[in-house]
Amino acid sequence: MIHFRLSLDVLGNTRFAFSPLCEVGSSLRILADPGATRLHAPWVRRVIPRMDDVDRDLLLGIARPGRWAAGWLFPRPAGPESTIESQLENLAATPHESLAEDLGKVWEGQPLPRRLQELIATGDQAGGLLAEAIQQYWTVAIAPYWTRMRGVLEDDVAFRAGLTMTGGLFDLLGDLHPEISLRADEHILTIDKPQHADATYDGAVLTLVPSIFVWPRLIIGHSRPGAFELTYAVRGVARVWESGHEVARPADRLGALLGRTRAAILTLVEVPMSTTQIARTLSQSPGSVSQHLSVLRDSGMVTSRRRGRSVLYQQTALATSLVAANRAAERPRAVG
Repeated sequence: MIHFRLSLDVLGNTRFAFSPLCEVGSSLRILADPGATRLHAPWVRRVIPRMDDVDRDLLLGIARPGRWAAGWLFPRPAGPESTIESQLENLAATPHESLAEDLGKVWEGQPLPRRLQELIATGDQAGGLLAEAIQQYWTVAIAPYWTRMRGVLEDDVAFRAGLTMTGGLFDLLGDLHPEISLRADEHILTIDKPQHADATYDGAVLTLVPSIFVWPRLIIGHSRPGAFELTYAVRGVARVWESGHEVARPADRLGALLGRTRAAILTLVEVPMSTTQIARTLSQSPGSVSQHLSVLRDSGMVTSRRRGRSVLYQQTALATSLVAANRAAERPRAVG
């Protein structure tokens, strides 16, 4: 068991952060053992045919499923605006000794596969070569879905921020993962990780990292004394892979009711998206998308909320019902 004694300071030092590199590491573990979960099966089917030019032996080797994960694949993110480029820049600067040490833990005393041995043998170039391979993987496997993934991540953060307003930090943490338990009277957070040695830490800074691909795992980071990170699975992961990421077809019923562009926008904002993200996805101008969003909002079809400099739009319950009914009506009917 791992115990974190939460000081009073942690109440004011809890934050959320996104980690694109964490999504890389967790998704590679899924590709290495695709039968372990059916939740991401639609993504696996789409991605595998695109990986001909990716160094699969190298990447699947660094993310071998098991008890341990390489720390440099799950770094403490700087904040909600962390980018894959900035994280790969840090990875490229990682000494090859650190890369080798973590890979030894991942493979738990077994000889490293030949491709990993070749990587470590490059010495100071190892970090840069690894970052380059991950960038190629990101381009084909994650980037096409990142906008939608980011929307689901944003939605989870908004939900959990609401929990803190109604029930405080302990309600938030108690709902995070089955491996987590809390003794609120003693300010003790306990994590059931049998593979870790029993330990007790003082926690004053907590970073919560929501993730799409980490499900059903919970990953613990202890980056520095007094600080720790929990990478957990978001709610509604399956929404990322649903057909809603595709724009509405011209002949569908929703398009006939609202117009093709508004129907496409309404379908996209099943998860929170900004005007710029919608415009980029539909190859429309932001001004045109903004006008359509205003009509949809005035009609009770979307809600909006501000996140930093952006405004995120999302379906209302009414719109969700309309989109679901449209999908059901468009499915081919069995005949017999």
